[in-house]
Amino acid sequence: MRYAILLMGAPYSHQASHSALRFARAVLARGHRLEAVFFYHDGVHNAARLASPPQDEPHLVDAWAVLGSEHDVPLQVCIAAALRRGLLDSREASRHGKAGHSVEAPFELTGLGQLVDLGLRCDRLVTFGP
Repeated sequence: MRYAILLMGAPYSHQASHSALRFARAVLARGHRLEAVFFYHDGVHNAARLASPPQDEPHLVDAWAVLGSEHDVPLQVCIAAALRRGLLDSREASRHGKAGHSVEAPFELTGLGQLVDLGLRCDRLVTFGP
C-alpha cells in the first residue's frame, strides 16, 4: 500500500510528531511505501534545523531527517505555514532579505498542491494533529 502522512503538530508541544514518526517507521518496516510526509500548520516546526532539545529527549527534527534520507521519503513543508512561523530555506531567506535560514534538506518547502496530489495518489493519507 502507498501511504502519506499529514503532520500538523509541533514536535515538542504534542504527541502528534512522535506518534507520526513511529507510524512512519512501522509502515516502512511492514514493506509498504511511504510516499511523503507533509508538514502543515504548527507541524512545520518539525523542519526547524535550529531545534536543540535536551539530551534526554528525542531529537525529532533529526529523526525525521534520517527517516527521509534513509528511505527516500520526501519531507514536504507547507511554504505558507512555514513563512508565517519564521521558517525559511536559503532561497526564501534570500528572497525576503533575511540573514539566515532554518529549513534545509532533506526538508523542502512546497505548496498545498503537493498535499492534494498525495491525497489523490496514495491509498491512505493519515493525519496526526494536536
